[in-house]
Amino acid sequence: MKLNLCTLFDSNYISCGIAMYESLKKHCDDFHLYIFAFDDIAYQILSELSFENVTIISLEEFEDAELLKVKPTRTIGEYCWTCTPSTIIYCLKKYNLNHCVYIDADLYFYADPSVLAEEIRGKSVLITSHNYSPEYDQTDTSGKYCVQFIMFKNDPSGIKILNLWREECLNWCLARFEDGKFGDQKYLDDWPERFDCVHVLQNFGGGVAPWNISRYKIDDNLEMLDVYANKKSRLYFYHFEDVKFSDGKLRKNFFCSYHVSKSHLKLIYLRYLICLIRVNSRVCKKNKLIKKYSKENVFRTFLYAYFGLYKELYEEEYDKLSVFQLFKLCLKQWRKSLR
Repeated sequence: MKLNLCTLFDSNYISCGIAMYESLKKHCDDFHLYIFAFDDIAYQILSELSFENVTIISLEEFEDAELLKVKPTRTIGEYCWTCTPSTIIYCLKKYNLNHCVYIDADLYFYADPSVLAEEIRGKSVLITSHNYSPEYDQTDTSGKYCVQFIMFKNDPSGIKILNLWREECLNWCLARFEDGKFGDQKYLDDWPERFDCVHVLQNFGGGVAPWNISRYKIDDNLEMLDVYANKKSRLYFYHFEDVKFSDGKLRKNFFCSYHVSKSHLKLIYLRYLICLIRVNSRVCKKNKLIKKYSKENVFRTFLYAYFGLYKELYEEEYDKLSVFQLFKLCLKQWRKSLR
């Protein structure tokens, strides 16, 4: 099936969004991605890059009176959450699509997500579970389900739920837990019981993230075993929550507040980190605007990031290496990333 997807991000997440697109293009044979550029810089950069199978939509095209009314009352992040159902509605109506899958910009695909979308079958809506590891269960405050990968068919049942969700998000969509609500996410909690047209994704390879990675054993081929459910799958996408660069260094919460094993860092995180750096370097070379906008030196960013991750992975070796030896290792990886 041809997969219709949409996402949204501003220039702060430009490298994440492009990395996500590149992973999608690598693994999905037939798709179209609608990107809502949430500031002028992101819109100009994306327009100049001219990606295949992509439509860029500006805020000016997208925003309606109801969204603009609540915009001043929300933070940037809260406004993005508020807009999520509206982006799906826009795509379904504007482009007369038979379905649309909203995906977060900080996902990275390791296999074809069409397999996940096909699970919807005779239903109208597909949602994904957080599938928390027991030690990180935040169901009560953050919700059972994650808005990371959510699919709606353009049929009466799908549109009914989508419009309801939009109204709820317009009324309240804040980054705190309050009266059983949290952002755009807790609204999904009762959907499977409330609506018989909602399907919860069964393939746990769609929705791997820091809050559940500890429950999986993953081999070099990215085949996974859920140690609690004793079930197998492969890794379809990983949700890299809060993995981005700031002021030339990895964010302090690069690994969030979750434990990520060294095995998972090698298999999943290192690959993504190198992809982000490659995207940054290529975009900066080709686009003058992002050179002016970005305060960080691309190679210096890679240096800090690689040193930080190398220390996490090889702590004993790291302590024995000189700065010059570390620099040589970093330079080798840097050259690989540019290929």
